[in-house]
Amino acid sequence: MDPRVPRYGSGSLADVVPSLLAGMGVPGMVDVLGVSGPARVCVLLVDGLGWGLLREHAADAPFLASLAGSAITAGFPSTTATSLAALGTGVPTGEHGLVGYSFAEGGEVLNALRWSRYGSAAHVDLRDVLVPEEVQPRRTAFEVAADAGVAVRLVLPRDQKGSGLTRAVLRGGRFQGVLGFGDLVTRVAEALRSDDRVLCYAYHADLDALGHVHGPGSEAWRWQLRFVDRLAAAVAEELPAGAALVVTADHGMVAADDRVDFDTDDVLRDGVRVLGGEARVRHVYTSTVEAVRAVRARWVDRLGDRAWIASRAEAVAAGWFGPRVDERVLPRIGDLVVAAKGSLAVVRSTVEPGLTTFVGHHGSLTEEEQHIPVLNTIG
Repeated sequence: MDPRVPRYGSGSLADVVPSLLAGMGVPGMVDVLGVSGPARVCVLLVDGLGWGLLREHAADAPFLASLAGSAITAGFPSTTATSLAALGTGVPTGEHGLVGYSFAEGGEVLNALRWSRYGSAAHVDLRDVLVPEEVQPRRTAFEVAADAGVAVRLVLPRDQKGSGLTRAVLRGGRFQGVLGFGDLVTRVAEALRSDDRVLCYAYHADLDALGHVHGPGSEAWRWQLRFVDRLAAAVAEELPAGAALVVTADHGMVAADDRVDFDTDDVLRDGVRVLGGEARVRHVYTSTVEAVRAVRARWVDRLGDRAWIASRAEAVAAGWFGPRVDERVLPRIGDLVVAAKGSLAVVRSTVEPGLTTFVGHHGSLTEEEQHIPVLNTIG
C-alpha cells in the first residue's frame, strides 16, 4: 500500500478557501477546485467527516449525500490543528508550520489544538511563551480576503474566541461565538445577509468526538451524523438567494485496535528524546543526530510493515508536508516521521491516558484518513 500523499495545489483542503475567494475577485486567489462563483459562501467544516465514511453511511445523511461534490485530500498530518491551519491560511503544512497535533518548538512541545504544553497533566497555557502570531506568521487567507473588502465571519464555539489556534490560523475574520446547532444556523444566516461579498466559516466538532470515543460508524456516531445532516440542511434552507453552502471536513477516521504503547516499550523509547504527534502519526525526535539510524532500525524492527517510517529529509522530499517546507518549519518535523497503516496506533498510556482509550484515530496517509468531501449547494 502506497501512502496517499495530499494533492497540494490541485485538490487539498488548503485549496478550498482560495478557490472560493477567486470567485469573489480577491487578488492572487486561484480556483483550482472549480467551486468559485457565488459572492456569499458559508464553508461548514464537520470535524471527522471522512469521504469514505459519508459514502458508507449515506442513508444516515440523505441531504449531504444528495449534494454535488467530490473527494479531496486533507493534508498531512490529517489532524484538526493542521487541517484548520490549511483551511485558514490557504497553504500546505510546510508553509503554515503547524505540523501536527503536537510538535517541538522553542524548547517546548506544543499541543497545537489547545496551545498548551504537551504531556502536562495540568493545562499550561503557552500563548505568552509561543505567541500564536509568531508560531504562524503568514497572513491568513481570511486576512487577504478582508483586505480585499470581503466580509469574513467566523461562526465557532464560544470557547474558541482568542484561543491560540484561532489567533494563529483564523486571523482576519469577525468572531461570532455559538453554543449549539440553533445558534450556528442563526449566525450563519445573519452573516450571509450582512454584505454583498461574504465568506462565512462555521465549524462543528461533535462527530469527531463520538468517532474517537465510540468508533467511526458506531451507533452513536451514526446518530450524530444524522444530526449533522439536519444541521447542513437547515443552513441550506436559510441561504439567501444566490448564496452557497460548501461542506467539507478536516480528516477521516479509522478504528485503531493494533496498539503499541511507547510509554512501556523499552525498544521504541531507546534513543528518543521527545515524542510528538499523536497515535496515528508520530514525530520522533532523537537524543542525538547520530542516534537517528539506530532509532529508525529499532522502530522498523518493532513495527514492521505496519507503518511508513521516513527520515525528516525523506518525508519532505516525498511531499508529505507540501511542495516546499520553510526553514523555520523544518526543526518542528521529527528526525523520524512514523505514519501508521492499517489499524495501528502508537499510544502513550502514561502521557496520553485519555487519548490511549480512544477507539477512533486519524492523522496518517491512508485513504480513509486523507479523503474528505467538498460538497456544495446554492440557495
